[in-house]
Amino acid sequence: MHLSLAISLASAAVVSSIILVSFAYFKMFRRYRIPLCGWCRKSDDLELGPAQARVADGPETVFGKEKSSAARRFGWAEIESVTGKFAPDAVVGEGGSSTVYLARLPDSSLAALKLHRPSERLHRAFRQELDVLLRLGHPHIVRLLGYCDDREEEGVLVFEYVPNGSLHERLHGDGEVLPWARRMAVAYQVAQALEYLHEGCDPQVVHSDVKAANVLLDGRMEAKLCDFGSARAGFSAAVAPPRSARAMMVGSLGYVDPHYLRSGMVSKKSDVYSFGVLLLELVVGAEAFDAGRELRLTAAMGPVLRDPKGRARKAVDPRLGGDYDAGEAKAAVDVAASCVGDNPGLRPSMAEVVRMLREKASSSIAAVASKSDGKSDL
Repeated sequence: MHLSLAISLASAAVVSSIILVSFAYFKMFRRYRIPLCGWCRKSDDLELGPAQARVADGPETVFGKEKSSAARRFGWAEIESVTGKFAPDAVVGEGGSSTVYLARLPDSSLAALKLHRPSERLHRAFRQELDVLLRLGHPHIVRLLGYCDDREEEGVLVFEYVPNGSLHERLHGDGEVLPWARRMAVAYQVAQALEYLHEGCDPQVVHSDVKAANVLLDGRMEAKLCDFGSARAGFSAAVAPPRSARAMMVGSLGYVDPHYLRSGMVSKKSDVYSFGVLLLELVVGAEAFDAGRELRLTAAMGPVLRDPKGRARKAVDPRLGGDYDAGEAKAAVDVAASCVGDNPGLRPSMAEVVRMLREKASSSIAAVASKSDGKSDL
């Protein structure tokens, strides 16, 4: 089937299941809290942790030889030293499974140190996240500097410090409005990171928790995808459904693939769905889930997703004051609609998403790329 026909069919199907799944969706997710992404300060984020795994894409496999990495193994005494023995004033984030500290390394550089809480289950999650991170290397994925596994049930991950906070904070906080060109550049960069995970890693990696709070912005306001605590690799990259409302789930409220809620299968196309929500969020400036109305952004924007050509301009974030590219806005909503289509088989791959954004949002991407002085546009 031609890509254009697939996108049309996917767009037409976007709202077909919204009413059916919305109520169950909220009920299944409302009682869980999500661990914070590394060093994001937002504590009201909801998340739903790791689950049992079964496969969706590719043959069953295990990790091969570790990718060469500069990640260093720290001793526990070193970890205590760089955090001032875990000083309370060094805490920059806290979630249900970990605490994040701002650390100063021996070379005086800053780092974000994620300390997992002591438990056998969380230590297994730490080992799983570490195994994934050691094999990654991409300019738009947060870099692992080191780790400490000295303690039997306590694990530490040391990441590069990313100074400009999360995309969620920048997009929905009280500061200056994120410009249109920067939004499209961030979307393109996150898409590139996901394409790398899906197509450039062997075995493939599914992130499983793509959301604005898990995208950090560096000193040049470029995107860094973070928090691989729910990531899966190879055949284990799909996750079985919970057997009860108390079971742990993968994903975050507003971003999780409804197909996963119905079938229990998480795959690369689940990341595509979450990216589509993120892209829509960047266009309209609204959060992925409206807690007050208990309404998902994809449901609220259903008419826009069905008719991007006629409605996209009216849906663009009003805080931009009309300072955006109308053609890019329509194209971005078009891509988002194809990503959040009800049938995962009709969603584009992240490689196709990268290509579409490169073609349709080239002006914004080029404008941001041309900034060579290293200064942000905020």
